[in-house]
Amino acid sequence: MRFDIFSLSAGTGELALAPLPGRFGDYSGDLARVIGWAPGLVLSMTEWAEMQGAGAGDLGRDLGNAGIDWVHLPVRDFDVPTGKTLDVWPDASRRAQAVLQQGGRVLIHCYGGCGRSGMAAARILVEMGEDPAPALARLRQVRPCAIETEDQKLWAIRP
Repeated sequence: MRFDIFSLSAGTGELALAPLPGRFGDYSGDLARVIGWAPGLVLSMTEWAEMQGAGAGDLGRDLGNAGIDWVHLPVRDFDVPTGKTLDVWPDASRRAQAVLQQGGRVLIHCYGGCGRSGMAAARILVEMGEDPAPALARLRQVRPCAIETEDQKLWAIRP
């Protein structure tokens, strides 16, 4: 397995999904790929323990040092946003949409780059005005595993 970035157009920018940098044992190399892709914003949908376990405990600081904005939105694996993460979502989504509408790039990651990140990407596309079914189909063209549970799908399509 290797670290890949799966992107699609959104607004006038690019929205992408990826696994957690470091998941496959090369945090430095994965971080370099993220920085090289030049996102304006990275959304981390992983829990803190997942990040630390993959050697990505300093991801926010490392991205900041590269001039990349970062928002941590921890969600349990196979789950949907709850609590504080749900409260922070509207601001994170507005920030992502602003980057995309200005022709920038937004990278969303979870542990595998499928369920949680796919859910967030689909929600952003819907919040930007895309119809849910075509938005999900477009997303799954580039990342077939995007959105893993029915609850994730329901959360993504009801802004």
